Amino acid sequence: MDGDETTDPAPPGGRTAASARRAAAPRTDAPRSRRDRPAKPALSRSGIVAAAIRVMAAEGLDKVTMRRLAKELDTGPASLYVYVAGTTELHAAILDELLGEVEVPEPADVPLEEDGAGWEPRLIGLLNSYTLLLFRYPGLARSALVARPSGPHYLDLIERMLALLAEGGVAADRAAWGVDLLLQHATATAAEQTDREASPVAEEEWQAVRHAVHGVDPARHPHIRAASSRLLSGTPEARFTWSFRALLHGIRHTPVPPDGPSQD
Repeated sequence: MDGDETTDPAPPGGRTAASARRAAAPRTDAPRSRRDRPAKPALSRSGIVAAAIRVMAAEGLDKVTMRRLAKELDTGPASLYVYVAGTTELHAAILDELLGEVEVPEPADVPLEEDGAGWEPRLIGLLNSYTLLLFRYPGLARSALVARPSGPHYLDLIERMLALLAEGGVAADRAAWGVDLLLQHATATAAEQTDREASPVAEEEWQAVRHAVHGVDPARHPHIRAASSRLLSGTPEARFTWSFRALLHGIRHTPVPPDGPSQD
């Protein structure tokens, strides 16, 4: 009939032309051969440490395990042990890599001491940089108390400290023992502070300490009573700097035992 639409007869089998074309088109969701997949980057110690730092920054140091790292790198945990002996060594390697960020203030950026020397504020600035690094990564400071790094950045840090102590006229044997004392103090301070900031009752505990100090019985604790306004005084920065100055003074003026035991 004129004006009526006509429909083409269906092809054999009842399929339309469109369905036939779809059937002929290749499937895009078919399994791909391993040979067609992008090759994974070759494993290396530096790549493993870089991946560990990414995991730590996103999830915390406690999540940096060999199993979690293997998942991050799309490999098996056994493959990682070729490059890293275990979690303890991995944490030490993370610390060593981050130590490359520690900065030493330039002489022009620090005030001179009364004797005209700038080595002491530069050394304190270096230790401040080291401590702030640990503050940025909660958990790393606690690990640093037991995981002793031995990589190139750790050696660079020790070299800078020894050079500044030598510049200040500190005897070589006292400087050699002093660097360990200074880093222990900085690390312990960072660990204590990060634990305190992570505590949900930190402010309550601090208020309890203040109440206890200011409310002592003067007959039983006369010295605490007399020093109560000073015991809790000062900003954290001021107390931190003072502690390093006190340690440096002691290091400069405390002889090392003549036949100290060797740890070699």
